[in-house]
Amino acid sequence: MRQSLNPESSWPGGEKDVPPPPRQKYFLPLILFVLTFFSTLVAGAGLTGIDPFREPARIFSAGASFAVPLMFILLTHEFGHYLFSRYHRVDASLPYFLPAPSMIGTFGAIIRMRSPLRDRRALVDIGTAGPLAGFLVSIPAVIIGFKFSQIVPSPSAEGVVLGNSLLFAGLEKIFMGNLQNGQEVLIHPIGFAGWIGLFVTTLNLIPYGQLDGGHISYALLGRRLHRILGVILLPVLVIMGILGLMKIFGSEIWLVWAVFLGFIGPSHPPVEEAQVELSTGRKILGWATMFIFLLTFIPAPFQMK
Repeated sequence: MRQSLNPESSWPGGEKDVPPPPRQKYFLPLILFVLTFFSTLVAGAGLTGIDPFREPARIFSAGASFAVPLMFILLTHEFGHYLFSRYHRVDASLPYFLPAPSMIGTFGAIIRMRSPLRDRRALVDIGTAGPLAGFLVSIPAVIIGFKFSQIVPSPSAEGVVLGNSLLFAGLEKIFMGNLQNGQEVLIHPIGFAGWIGLFVTTLNLIPYGQLDGGHISYALLGRRLHRILGVILLPVLVIMGILGLMKIFGSEIWLVWAVFLGFIGPSHPPVEEAQVELSTGRKILGWATMFIFLLTFIPAPFQMK
């Protein structure tokens, strides 16, 4: 995920006038990366039943199979954005990872973009680079995770069940076979990390505001249709959240996400060179990436049994 662009920034007219990016600051991104790696290690250890407070020496050995693939997925996603930002001479920071005392140990990562994007080509390239990169490394993590997962009887006790997207359900059927009534997959931490990577892809590809999907939809549809789509999407998420609370369809997590999206707003700053057309290849890339959003969308990401 990336923070919003600054619509008040100016960009000189000619390519030769583009100033070199300022020198990067490494200390804070590095510290946050280390803290997030540790918090995901603790979360991963907890997933295997290890109490990190009672057995701190086992945190790395127990949590690495979750933390390492998850951090690699997030890092790949963010550096996809970063490298294409540099390619288009956009002033972007290094990734800031966000540790969190949660089930997965992180709120993800962000990149700050301190200058506007010049044209729709940059919107497509930068908007698709992160989700595609994260998507391509999440799938192997899911597949490897299924190789180490087990089919177990469905427990009678309450617990959290991961929701299925079209893609995840298809991969589960291919690698785990048809489950019988009363059976479920006890997913390996590597596979759980891959599931999170696919879910992060979904969240970022929502075609709203200045999310990655918002950049892509703005480039493909134009400013007016992009805003109309955003205005329609927000109440849809609210309805899915309310239906999730009623245990009908969706999940209450979409209410939380709707509040966040409502805070950032549906608007997208205009590009400097709106007259520059997209090539056929970039149009195909943009629509293909939005198709990935449909493949990875999970109506009810976390379900309570």
